[in-house]
Amino acid sequence: MNWPANVTIKEVGPRDGLQNEQTFLSLEDKINWINQLSKTGLQHIEITSFVNPKWIPALRDSLEVAKGIERIKGVTYTALVPNRHGLERAFEGNVDEVAVFMSSSETHNQKNINKSIADTFPVLSEVVVEALSAGKLVRGYVSTVFGCPYEGQVSIENVIRVAEHLFEMGIHELSLGDTIGVANPKQVQDVLNILLKRFPIEKLALHFHDTHGTALANILAALDMGITTFDSSTGGLGGCPYAPGASGNVATEDVLYMLNNMGIHTGINLEKQLSAGRYIQEKIGRTLPSRNLQACNVN
Repeated sequence: MNWPANVTIKEVGPRDGLQNEQTFLSLEDKINWINQLSKTGLQHIEITSFVNPKWIPALRDSLEVAKGIERIKGVTYTALVPNRHGLERAFEGNVDEVAVFMSSSETHNQKNINKSIADTFPVLSEVVVEALSAGKLVRGYVSTVFGCPYEGQVSIENVIRVAEHLFEMGIHELSLGDTIGVANPKQVQDVLNILLKRFPIEKLALHFHDTHGTALANILAALDMGITTFDSSTGGLGGCPYAPGASGNVATEDVLYMLNNMGIHTGINLEKQLSAGRYIQEKIGRTLPSRNLQACNVN
């Protein structure tokens, strides 16, 4: 195995983690939680989404969150943006980075964005061009790379087509999403073997959900291929509102525990991360799936 010396963890809990929660977390609690995360050593935090509140009611206070958090030097604060209207609100909230998103499967894209893949490209292109013109970083997400809840297996040609369009728009990084958590290590390496022949390795990140308990194994498989950027969510919070059966993201604490004990540097303090996890678990009001958070609670 060829382990890297350093790995970048991008925290998506405040957005991807909270978007599917039925209990609305107060503005004060969201801000307090993000402020805690900012002090763990994380350098990237996705704080919210500027999607229409009627689609994602749990994040209806996105602008207030963006305006209310304490900004720590060296931390990039990102928000998900679906269209030009959302971008205007992201500008008002002064986010550092804009994230655009779409699916590699037609049906999930229709369910998630209410548009075909072809019709999504011009909408996102407008967002990317305007964000770049304003001096913002732009990250891309492509969902259902390893499987779709509606179509099953997704063609790698679909993934390549979407990825090429997003890079042509000007994104600096593409996060490949296992939206429903069905990937296995062999599949991860098979997909990367193809994609790494077309796209620079430093421009690819991976975003695993842990529905079938394979997320950490998939991260190891990707590490062995040279990938060094991964998304994760505090406590294992998460799930896609338009992907039935999808469980949470891989837990940040579990990724940190594994990497720390492998001697791979992340720059994140596990104890501070666990403290932030305990905080959000208490506010959510249920036991979160993070193994390390559960172990911490027992001990």
